[in-house]
Amino acid sequence: MAKKDAPPRWDRKMQQRLARGEAAALGELYDRFASLVHGLAHRVLGDERAADGITREVFAHVWEHPESYDPKQGPLRSWVATLTHRLAVQRLRATETAALAQDAGGTTEELERRVRRASVAARADYIVQSMPTPLRAALELAYFQRRDYRQTAADLGVTEDEARRRLRLGLQLLSTAHDAGAPGAPPGYGGAA
Repeated sequence: MAKKDAPPRWDRKMQQRLARGEAAALGELYDRFASLVHGLAHRVLGDERAADGITREVFAHVWEHPESYDPKQGPLRSWVATLTHRLAVQRLRATETAALAQDAGGTTEELERRVRRASVAARADYIVQSMPTPLRAALELAYFQRRDYRQTAADLGVTEDEARRRLRLGLQLLSTAHDAGAPGAPPGYGGAA
């Protein structure tokens, strides 16, 4: 049995392949994480073109600096998400600061609130995407289809107690999005999420 804090084998092998300059490894990594990267960037920036740019920056950084991933800090997925979040927030701050400079009506506090809201929303999206399928399915039924726990239980073919448990656990996981939404807090690196 592997050590609990050892990174998954795929993560270690991927880092080694990237360090050797294997273009196929970058393609595999892109296939696996591009939708996550683009979704997080879009959630922070609210702009499709800007999210495309961040996606390119993230994968360029991974290609050029595979050694900057530290397997001891958490899974490769979390590192990629953290990198995405950091670059998107930097872009948002730069864009908003330029807009504030042109429009003297804005304040830096307003900018920080926007960044914080975008960070919390991106973190929540990441948590939901990373959540085990049974929890995610229960939350989607309850919140997007407005099903109560009894209807959710029936739809999922589980007991009402199990539906309540899944909803409670899913909400507990989502509640951490706000806690991690403080300025500078990354979305899940270091073992969270």
